[in-house]
Amino acid sequence: MSYLDRIARCHRWNPEDYLPFLVDGRPLGMVARDSLDLLRGFPEVFAVADASVALAPKLTGFEARSAALAAVLEGLRAERGAFPNWRGEDYPIAPRWGEAPLFKMERAAVPFFGLPAYGVHVNGFVRRAEGLAVWVGRRSRRKQTAPGKLDHLTAGGQPYGLGLMENVIKECGEEAGVPPALAARAVPVGAVKYRCAMPDGLRNDVAFCYDLELPEDFVPQNRDGEMESFELWPLERALAAVRDSEAFKFNVALVTIDFALRHGVLDPDSEPDYQAIVEGIGGSISPGTAAGGRRADSRSGAAAG
Repeated sequence: MSYLDRIARCHRWNPEDYLPFLVDGRPLGMVARDSLDLLRGFPEVFAVADASVALAPKLTGFEARSAALAAVLEGLRAERGAFPNWRGEDYPIAPRWGEAPLFKMERAAVPFFGLPAYGVHVNGFVRRAEGLAVWVGRRSRRKQTAPGKLDHLTAGGQPYGLGLMENVIKECGEEAGVPPALAARAVPVGAVKYRCAMPDGLRNDVAFCYDLELPEDFVPQNRDGEMESFELWPLERALAAVRDSEAFKFNVALVTIDFALRHGVLDPDSEPDYQAIVEGIGGSISPGTAAGGRRADSRSGAAAG
């Protein structure tokens, strides 16, 4: 196994298995060909053709689209048992972050349509004389997604109506007991983007990455039951687990590699796959401080697809 295996896992999908999902004639997502029959029963909402699936042109505006899609999803859930991981939480759906959302959608249904989704991932770290250490959480074995897998200090999807930093503070408090004033020190350091096939559809995600330096005497405490435990690991131990196993949740591995690149812990002299790793993450390493230092610039990871 290797870092490149973990990166490849985040970009594993076959375009031939999907049709583009169009809104206002523009591709926005991807629907699996074997899921099309679920949508053919709603001709007033979807136009299913040989080459694409389109939202009905008559559905214009945020509210009309959101309401029509919500009715379809509720119906499929009630009548067909679709979307078993229903959360009761809406995501904003837009072609790119910063653009006005075209509609909102229950988060459990977003992968079904292969739509762009956003989230925040917080690297909680401590500076030690011997190097950087990162807080590693273990997800509850009762979670619907990736039960028992290793995770960051905190991470979460980006709900409709909430700012990114608001979400960072909320998730830090719920998942790790980080006080709001401390969580607000998290520094945005870029993003990673990935698209991969999953059992619930096509994950087409942007994870906004934050670094949060924590006092050495701070110990995370879960508040919402989503995390089972936390341990403070040397960064090298976390990297070894990423490289040699599938212990970490798949996208957490990607963000951990990004963290190590930015802090100079993975470097081109000691890592023969360095160039391929950087290209796989989707960005370039900008000038920064030496290993263990904080860099003020931001990188964007725009992966292929």
